[in-house]
Amino acid sequence: MNLMATMLASGALRFAFEKATTEGKICIGVLIVVSIFSWTVIITKSRQLYRARKMGKRFFAAYRASRDPLELHRSKKEFDGAPAYELYATGAEEMDYHLENNPLQVERTRYPAAGVATQSQPDGIGQSVTKISHAAFESVRVALERAASSEALSLEKGMIILSTAVAGGPFIGLLGTVWGVMETFSGIARANAASLTAMAPGVAGALIATVVGLFVAIPAMFAYNYMVTTIRAITQELDGFATEYATQLEHKYVDNRALAEEIRDALQGSLGRATPPVPDTGPEVAEPAFS
Repeated sequence: MNLMATMLASGALRFAFEKATTEGKICIGVLIVVSIFSWTVIITKSRQLYRARKMGKRFFAAYRASRDPLELHRSKKEFDGAPAYELYATGAEEMDYHLENNPLQVERTRYPAAGVATQSQPDGIGQSVTKISHAAFESVRVALERAASSEALSLEKGMIILSTAVAGGPFIGLLGTVWGVMETFSGIARANAASLTAMAPGVAGALIATVVGLFVAIPAMFAYNYMVTTIRAITQELDGFATEYATQLEHKYVDNRALAEEIRDALQGSLGRATPPVPDTGPEVAEPAFS
């Protein structure tokens, strides 16, 4: 009662609530519970989305300022609250795991220009680079897709409460109103007193349920529309970053050599091995020809 007296400060609303039927007051109580859950979601989700946008901007600025896609991960920089950072951290951890447990040592040979080769470096300059195979990189892609889905679900968590408040609030209020009007007309019919004085208190008590239902639904509707738009923008930004991040990881850490280049490197490696010397059997002796 004290909560309702605080919410319904108007004298007309207070009068209507006092004249409401028991069924109408039950509907109003249900609407108050829905409103509490709705405002809890509005406050918590607003803070979450604000932090996601703020930390997301910081993360994207730091990420695009680095040249190596794993630089932020290896420097232990954190951007808690940014969905893109959570996706980035998941992909970086998966990539580090494969670089450590399933590495490929790729020999990169840079050949000097014609006429520049020396006796100490006649064939070129070799450099070993650690990469992973395409098969291992598929698990990194799966981890990125899983992280993107998880972050999207986290952003949408609780939105069902707002949509329920928007759609269900007016109907719950309408139920209380219809029930109250039915009770009012039933009482008038039993009393045989069809006067405005007899009808007004009951109708006013019935309409208060619809008013409370609208009080619940209108703020939830505005908050829901704003949050859905914001979440959609963040999700699209997250999907774009996942594609960009996977492409950069593939260019930097995946063995993308063409088949001809792999065969050439394998042949060079086999020809470079020392071949065993042929034993010297002495001068050849011509066999006599017999006629």
